[in-house]
Amino acid sequence: MERFSFPKSKRLVTNRQFKAVLVRNLRVSNGLLTLYMAENDCGYSRLGVSVSKSCGNAVVRNRLKRLFREAFRQSQDRIPAGFDYLLMISHQSSKNRQLSTVNCKSVRDSFLALVNAAVRKIG
Repeated sequence: MERFSFPKSKRLVTNRQFKAVLVRNLRVSNGLLTLYMAENDCGYSRLGVSVSKSCGNAVVRNRLKRLFREAFRQSQDRIPAGFDYLLMISHQSSKNRQLSTVNCKSVRDSFLALVNAAVRKIG
């Protein structure tokens, strides 16, 4: 089994990078996550994560961010390269507060389904 890393070069870290993804307005959502997607010139995929304070305290938010990053790390061979991905908790999930039952498998499956939906949307 191949090991995938998640170095800083594969992360969206600046406000400018986040805005570049958001301005493209390619968005898909399901009951758990919202995914924004935009092409990049890097030749590899990058991930940005945003979890609002409405999701819970710092412990909950940091756990969700770790789950998002791990789902991305494990899925790198199954998603198209050359795209920036911005993951957020969907508004519906944060209102329901069922975030304690979220695990890595559910986040990974949701992420892959959203990527496939976004790719179909592109054409």
